Amino acid sequence: MYKFLTIISIISTLNINAQSNGAQYKVVKKINVIGDGGWDFLAIDEPAQHLFLSHGTVVNVLDLKTEKTVATISDTKGVHGIAIANDLNKGFISNGKDTSITVFDLKTFVTLSKIKIKGINPDDILYDEFSHKVFIFNGKSKDATILDAKTNQIIETIQLDGKPEVSVTDGQGNIYVNIEDKSTITVIDATTLKIKNVWSIAPGEEPTGLAIDTKTHRLFSGCGNKLMVMLNAENGKVISTLPIGEGCDGVAFDSERKYAYSCNGEGTITVIKEQDENTFKVIETISTQKGARTITLNKTTHQLFTPTAEYAERPEPTKENPKPRPSIKPNSFVVLVVEDVIAVH
Repeated sequence: MYKFLTIISIISTLNINAQSNGAQYKVVKKINVIGDGGWDFLAIDEPAQHLFLSHGTVVNVLDLKTEKTVATISDTKGVHGIAIANDLNKGFISNGKDTSITVFDLKTFVTLSKIKIKGINPDDILYDEFSHKVFIFNGKSKDATILDAKTNQIIETIQLDGKPEVSVTDGQGNIYVNIEDKSTITVIDATTLKIKNVWSIAPGEEPTGLAIDTKTHRLFSGCGNKLMVMLNAENGKVISTLPIGEGCDGVAFDSERKYAYSCNGEGTITVIKEQDENTFKVIETISTQKGARTITLNKTTHQLFTPTAEYAERPEPTKENPKPRPSIKPNSFVVLVVEDVIAVH
């Protein structure tokens, strides 16, 4: 009985702590999506409430009001990222395996153009409304391809000093991108397309996910050594670091609630509260599902979305394949919907 009461006491304490911080997040539902391919980034068209999911060789489009798949954009081999340009009624998709960019209509989902680029393995893709440019970050060639979003023409290719990962814009002419193998952040001038700065994020290592608070000018860089690094986006100064889970590949920031979220492939999301521009605190660790590593925030509902699937047992290593990946179980691909149950109720 004593042990039972102790457990109840611990659970109660955790709930009280979560409530005192004003949040208590849970996976509230799983949306099943047909298909067995792998996945990477996801993005939301906020006005339409459409969720775009990279999924093998296609992009699935979900209506978040009905939670039904309303379209599938095909011929996106090795798809990585989706960028939304609401002011132009366009979307842009990076196709890693055939080094191309798909341009599509946001309302009809019809492909408008497919652009071949020289960059190898286009991965993260970002639309910057300030400059009306699309920034495509190419992992293997370690460079960035820039498109004119209005004409779909290639403007420039910028050589980077390492492998780019996730990028963000401050909406005022600055593009920030994590450089994974150098543990730095590169700053690009969106107007001149010149590199303005390269900042170390030490003690952070192997950064992947990146988010920004454009009001306080703070960057949130999720790192492979289980740290979130907070930097000043104006001068690159590291302000603080906090522990996160293992396998972070995506970071999101809620500008209204002042929460940063690190999505960790181990099956957790770390929630960090920005108390002010120089003070940050881990307030909660959300249990999700193994493999859920990328994330997007619905700014309208404040819900979080992260895709994953179930895995078969990992094969035995061989000489030819010393680090084999486990296969994905058929029909197990889902999108987890995470929300603050205190705020809802």
